Amino acid sequence: MSGAFNLLRVADESMGAHQTWMDAVGNNIANVNTYEPTSGNAFQAQYPIFQADPSGGVRIAGVAEGDPQGREVSMPDSPLADANGYVRAPDIDMSSEMGQLIMAQRGYEASVQVTKSAQDIYTAALSIGQK
Repeated sequence: MSGAFNLLRVADESMGAHQTWMDAVGNNIANVNTYEPTSGNAFQAQYPIFQADPSGGVRIAGVAEGDPQGREVSMPDSPLADANGYVRAPDIDMSSEMGQLIMAQRGYEASVQVTKSAQDIYTAALSIGQK
């Protein structure tokens, strides 16, 4: 595959990977206040695992999940609370998730810029050939 078109493929894979990352972080943030009875499992945060593609680019190799035990939180008024007044909450750190979201967004934006730059280069090359 030509280096020029390989650049577009790599940028496309990168955008897809960063979109998956942003989706996972958004889901984690949306479920930060999801409570379960202590007899059940907490919401498990999802963390995409990225792997370098030998031909360039990146792919999603899998998804790691957070601890199903989560953490026990005192909420005696909750209908989900056990006899001691505790519920199970996910072990999600909002500041970490926000940092992850910023990194994923910036990576996506960088990949979009690579695509736009490649398009400008291809347009310039085609205009040279027409002169």
